[in-house]
Amino acid sequence: MRSFTLRQWLILLTVQFSTLLFGATMTSVAVILPQMKGALSATQDQVSWIITFNLVATAIATPLTGWLASKLGWRNLMVGSIIGFTTFSVLAGASESLEVMLGTRVAQGVLGAPIFPLGQAIILASFSRAQHPFVLMAWGVGGVMGPILGPLFGGMIAELFNWRWAFYMILPMGIIAALFAFVALSNEEKGSAHKFDYLGFCLIAIAIGATQLMFDRGQRLDWLNSYEIQLELLLAVVFFYLFMVHILTSRHALFEPATFKDRNFTIGVILATIMGALQFTPMVLFPPLLQELRGYPDAIVGYLISARGMGNFLSFFFVVQFTRFNPRLCLFSGLVMQSIAALWMASLDINMTTTDVFWTNVLHGVGFGTAYTPMAVLAFSTLSPRLLTQGNAIFALLRLLGSSIFISLTLVVFFRSSAEAGVNLNNLIDAFDLRNLSVWIDILGDADQPAMHMRLLAEIKQQASMIGYINAFYLLTIASTIAAPLAFLFVTRRSPG
Repeated sequence: MRSFTLRQWLILLTVQFSTLLFGATMTSVAVILPQMKGALSATQDQVSWIITFNLVATAIATPLTGWLASKLGWRNLMVGSIIGFTTFSVLAGASESLEVMLGTRVAQGVLGAPIFPLGQAIILASFSRAQHPFVLMAWGVGGVMGPILGPLFGGMIAELFNWRWAFYMILPMGIIAALFAFVALSNEEKGSAHKFDYLGFCLIAIAIGATQLMFDRGQRLDWLNSYEIQLELLLAVVFFYLFMVHILTSRHALFEPATFKDRNFTIGVILATIMGALQFTPMVLFPPLLQELRGYPDAIVGYLISARGMGNFLSFFFVVQFTRFNPRLCLFSGLVMQSIAALWMASLDINMTTTDVFWTNVLHGVGFGTAYTPMAVLAFSTLSPRLLTQGNAIFALLRLLGSSIFISLTLVVFFRSSAEAGVNLNNLIDAFDLRNLSVWIDILGDADQPAMHMRLLAEIKQQASMIGYINAFYLLTIASTIAAPLAFLFVTRRSPG
């Protein structure tokens, strides 16, 4: 791209690196939870709050991005967010109690929330529409590779040293990202803020927080059988309704209704919600599957999951040209590839090999990389430039919610189908029916041996779990298959804005 200026290259590198920093930090925590559980004397439920509280805080603070950018300007907001995010990452690593850890994780989520949506907004505003396919693809290196590299390097560093260094490793990266942002960015949009919509923010914050907590804690609390989940559902429905009424009737609403009147943007945020679901679900399902059912060590699991990043990288060789040729067909093709990859994952059995896991993740990564660039290009192709920052905040928020909600639904499918499969398999094994029992005797040993019963129960549990994983992958297949035709609802003509 010879037409790029030096400043544009610096902007692209800055936003790319900042997004990679954010994504890597957000996802590296998942692999160190077992170490943190012991170090902080936390229960399994309590240690999960380390992720939940951070997600809730990030989701609640994301809608502020547009107003903060117009109040502070790009440079001040991005530099401040990176410094705050990095500072509280280091403080999280130094935490000696669960309470301090949760507080630092909440602050980390709030301060880091603008990094992703502001980065995409800066990219779209700093380059011409003709350059959007290339710069979004390049920016996607950071956006997509961060969540892949985070667990890989976080696990390696935690294994070599301890879990605290997975947080400390963010410090040098954060310093570099802040320096790049200070040099490359200027304070566009500063001073253009309207009066802040406190009521709208409170309404959407309560609605998002209740929704996030409901889906994060629903499985552990048995969903609507819990009074907590019932309350969170009620709060989510009521406050989302009040927020919608508010933005339609307020003169200076947190989100301008004009944003949702743009057809492409509305379709785009629907697909962004689904893409958020498709992005992280395989990363949640494969590690426990490989560790518990196949006995793979953490290092091997990390390498296999990182194959998805290789797939993303491969898509970068053709996605720009494909998007320019036909963005709707490119988006459709990417979603179809993800559907085929998920169906391939659902065809695996408990005797799967590392080759099977590697190539299914590569294909899914290629599909995601192929779909994301045209989706973002189409979603913002007709949106007014003044609404870009606000639109990207909405875009990022719904991606985050889509990911959280779908992961929770996937885990519901896994746990319930595993339990049902376990009951059915137990019923098939009858000590008085030698036709069924003889197969298990040949595999596990003589029925008179005391350990045979325990081995049989363990085998049933493993097979039932595999059935649960297969059904979860089928749900992933259905989601991407339903999403694919939506690609052709976009319009490709450009509005004057």
